[in-house]
Amino acid sequence: MLQSLSIRDIVLIEALDLEFGSGLTVLTGETGAGKSILLDSLGLALGNRADSGLVRQGTEKAQVTASFEPPAAGSRLAATLAENDIDIEPGEPLIIKRSVKADGGSRAFINDQPCSASLLRAVGSQLIEIHGQHDDRGLINPKGHRALLDIFAGVEGAAVASAFDAWQDAKTALERAKREQEAAENDRDYLEHSVAELSKFAPQPGEEQELALERATMMKGEKLTGDLEAIRAAFDGSNGGLASLRSAARRLDMIAEDHALLKEALESLDRAIIDATDAEDKLNAAADALSFDPQRLDDMETRLFDLRGLARKHRVEPDKLSDLLDELQNRLAAISDGGRSLEELEASLAGARKSYIAAAEDLRAKRAKAAKALDRAVAGELAPLKLDAARFETLLEEMPEEHWNKSGMDRIEFLISTNPGAPLAPLGKIASGGELSRFILALKVALAEEYGLKTIIFDEVDRGVGGAVASAIGDRLSRLSSGAQLLVVTHSPQVASKGDAHMLINKSRSGTVSRTDVRALDDEGRRQEIARMLSGADVTDEARAQADRLLEGV
Repeated sequence: MLQSLSIRDIVLIEALDLEFGSGLTVLTGETGAGKSILLDSLGLALGNRADSGLVRQGTEKAQVTASFEPPAAGSRLAATLAENDIDIEPGEPLIIKRSVKADGGSRAFINDQPCSASLLRAVGSQLIEIHGQHDDRGLINPKGHRALLDIFAGVEGAAVASAFDAWQDAKTALERAKREQEAAENDRDYLEHSVAELSKFAPQPGEEQELALERATMMKGEKLTGDLEAIRAAFDGSNGGLASLRSAARRLDMIAEDHALLKEALESLDRAIIDATDAEDKLNAAADALSFDPQRLDDMETRLFDLRGLARKHRVEPDKLSDLLDELQNRLAAISDGGRSLEELEASLAGARKSYIAAAEDLRAKRAKAAKALDRAVAGELAPLKLDAARFETLLEEMPEEHWNKSGMDRIEFLISTNPGAPLAPLGKIASGGELSRFILALKVALAEEYGLKTIIFDEVDRGVGGAVASAIGDRLSRLSSGAQLLVVTHSPQVASKGDAHMLINKSRSGTVSRTDVRALDDEGRRQEIARMLSGADVTDEARAQADRLLEGV
């Protein structure tokens, strides 16, 4: 609900501070008093184009500040603000501030946080609906008619939306599988050749490193073999070596029995033989470990060369060749299994489509029933609004399958005909602005209990009518305001008399300077203003008496 509106330096308004309550607030004034300026100011706060022509002559900038009651927790408005990082403390009013400079620059704030004009429009559309002579938003826009009918029907489209998502997921899975199958078929020859080649080669993880290490060891062994053979020959040679040491030890053992030094020499010689034997064993083991096999080295080098060549060919690391073989085998197997997989996915898709159609048709049946009820409700409001020759009908038709969506298969639009025999046409195609406003009012009243009403502004909904029709409009506005805040700009005394609050828009002139101001009227002020609306500039006692009767509802 709009709580207050402050306007500074907009066209003829120098400074204006207004407060609003719930219910029906009527705004009246003579033609040219500045009612449009007030609506333009509010429109600026709601995100309309920032026109530098709004800046009052002689000032640098114009500014509008609008205060609204706090957004309800969990509401769409609260979600919009949160998504855009606009923080609102619990219980804190929502304050929108918009300024426009004389040179055309503009700025916007929500609770002192800068925001874009597009965000301002998104927020504004959830705060206020403005219905004027040339308005093209709200109920006129067919994009919102489906949602309005669903609200009236009291239905939710969650089941349809879920079924639609499942259908689309199944469609995506089938399309992906078909692409993969087609690609696999195109690659069949390549896959078969590559799998055969890799399977025959049988690459192993870590094989490159093992081959390279063994190759390096064998090449090192080739270099050391000659040296080791010379060293081992020293142990076997006739001029020394281990055999000579053993022969010397045997002879010494025969003569050293009674000689202490010879015994010590024999002990030392025995230790030398033990160490030499250990050294010989280790040399023999090393020679075996470093044995050089030219054929084995050639085989290893060929394997390593081929391994690296295959890796380059397939653009992978050598250690990844075994993984590549698994992948290619799976792709090749998928070609054979693809037909069966596609059949399963096609069956799944058909089932998902069938489930979506069932849910959408169930929703359509509920919509069709609600559409008839809405048509009757609107029709009941037309005759009192001097639209008795008009017809209203909710169009409900199935769209082509390519346009089916989460909201169902239906195209929904409100159609009207204002003349007998004239064909039905979209609501927004009505030629008369007055008729359009009354149709909107009839719709609003019909939707009042179900529609999530907010602040609604009607600009001259009573245009071109008077008497009983104007009184009927006033009655319906009053009924509508019981569940919402209504601001109504009117020239009709019958409508003005129904207001819970009355504001008078007045233009004054001081020299060459004109100013517009707005003031709230008390009971006597309302009586005088309604009398003026009845009789014109010269307010008569008869007009005052008639004003009293209107205010008393007689």
